[in-house]
Amino acid sequence: MRGTAASMTVLRPKSAREAVKVYARTPDALPIVGGTDLMVLWNLGELNDRVMLDLSRISEWSRIEKVAPDGDCFLRIGALATHTTLQRHALVRRGFNLLADACATIGGIQIQNRGTLGGNIANASPAGDTFPPLAVYDARIHVVSASGRRVVPFLDIFAGVKKTTLGPGELIEAIDLPFPAHQPARQFFRKVGTRAAQAISKTVAAGALWLNKDGTVADVRLSLGSMAPTVRRLRTVEAALTGQRLTPEVVRAAVARITDDVSPIDDVRSTANYRLTTSQRLLEAFLLDQLP
Repeated sequence: MRGTAASMTVLRPKSAREAVKVYARTPDALPIVGGTDLMVLWNLGELNDRVMLDLSRISEWSRIEKVAPDGDCFLRIGALATHTTLQRHALVRRGFNLLADACATIGGIQIQNRGTLGGNIANASPAGDTFPPLAVYDARIHVVSASGRRVVPFLDIFAGVKKTTLGPGELIEAIDLPFPAHQPARQFFRKVGTRAAQAISKTVAAGALWLNKDGTVADVRLSLGSMAPTVRRLRTVEAALTGQRLTPEVVRAAVARITDDVSPIDDVRSTANYRLTTSQRLLEAFLLDQLP
């Protein structure tokens, strides 16, 4: 029967080294781990005759550990770490709780048990719930191929809707999150969808704020997803807030500049106006410390 697992060639490397070699020999193969999006296409028969590269046996890509390769300290998350694992991991919860919060909003428990962070990134959906937290945390993506390794700033991994900048034979092996010198004074993650659970986001926002002793903004990082073809950091808004005291006037003036950083889209899930208005209200509430 076409479209079933029996009708497809599935390659199952047992190590990272083997996976890189196999992928170099079969560059048209489609990498798969949890398959939470790909299985839908598989069941529809849209992946007939594709060679699948099953990466699920690569245990070294499931690790989560603290590393300091050049003196700087990072949390290194293997690409195959699942959303459930990330929600429960002590280092993630303690240092990068926005990522844990985002993982808890992805589908249902079955999806969270199978879906992986690396797969989420490689899928490159504009509505990826983990993407605003990863942008706020200045994540770095470790990519490997038969030609060697390279590190890609998180925002540079995306080329458009469902498109990445990964080259032929390249696989995501890990994600690094730099530990901040100081934990932010406050941070937030918020997903807005049609339902309270198991919904694709209309807008998804994340932010972290550091304050000076005099109450002015030392640093602020804000990011929005599901608003454009790729996730966006709000650099203009951040610049307008840095060094300022967060009065209602300052916050509203800064947040009004969201459209300098992102042009909200109309699609089947929402309108551009709803996305813009909702995102502005979420950011205002966060910055003024008025989130419920």
